[in-house]
Amino acid sequence: MIALHTSTGEVRELHAAGPGPRQETRTETLDPAIVWIDMHSPTKAEDTLVESLLGISVPTREDLKDIEPSSRLYTENGAVFMTASILCGADRDRPTLTDVAFVLTASRVVTVRYDDPRAFSLFKAALKRSPQGCATGIGLLLRLLETITDRTAEILEHAAMKLDDLSHRVFDTPPGSRRRDPHYLEERLREVAAQHRLVALARDSLSSLGRLLTFLYTVPDTQADHDMKELSRTISRDVQSLSEHAAFISGNIAFLLDASLGLINVEQNAIIKIFSIASVVFLPPTLVASLYGMNFRVMPELDWTFGYPFAIVLMVVSAIIPYLFFRWKGWL
Repeated sequence: MIALHTSTGEVRELHAAGPGPRQETRTETLDPAIVWIDMHSPTKAEDTLVESLLGISVPTREDLKDIEPSSRLYTENGAVFMTASILCGADRDRPTLTDVAFVLTASRVVTVRYDDPRAFSLFKAALKRSPQGCATGIGLLLRLLETITDRTAEILEHAAMKLDDLSHRVFDTPPGSRRRDPHYLEERLREVAAQHRLVALARDSLSSLGRLLTFLYTVPDTQADHDMKELSRTISRDVQSLSEHAAFISGNIAFLLDASLGLINVEQNAIIKIFSIASVVFLPPTLVASLYGMNFRVMPELDWTFGYPFAIVLMVVSAIIPYLFFRWKGWL
């Protein structure tokens, strides 16, 4: 699908005729008010159509997968080609990184993407409310990158809040119960792992955006406009701050992971401790029972009327004395 956006937020759709000979429509056929061409999962025919309209080579899905910096950031035939990894599906169970290509021409921006990051829908809604800053291609591109950065900041903020809540649930005993479910901490570990994956993807995305913004700052369109230079610097500083914040959150995740594993070990050791103490407590009664189970001819207690109750009482007392001793020592 190809969506054409004007600086005022008006949206039009551009449809390819389908497979066939290369179209000869030139750039003049596009309305000059159109500053953004958004290509979402374009077909081969749509790629061909945009290439014929703008006279540029549209990056394909295979081009977007190339992780070499020289293949992600370059200039060709007067157009600036940039590719960044954007965090997508942060609200889903399995967030991912999707590669988005940004092509800056003399007066327009072309984006090529095969997923739907929420930042794009947020930017489209904001474009209708404040179109004055998006009258040029470079202005629209920087505003779009600013929205992507703000969305990443929002994701990190939610992740930090979830980790804070998770920390309370890991260290606090559930109300109304002295012991937790044996699988309680294992479930918390899965939640910690999910947050770790999300923050790691956010850090990768911020790193990609940082490289893109550094390259974009050197582009003549940016250098020629003082406001755009300042905006580019501001977004770069925001990306750097968010990267540092993401690193801080990653440190908290590592601590929470170690703490969860430590608590699991403590609970397991407590269980093993109970078994060990139980075996020691029942060792004296076992000794008594073994003693009176020996087949000797002369055992005075065997002829006593109260010999059997005496042996039972002796086993109980021999179990109680070690138990009381352990309680006095504070081992129980």
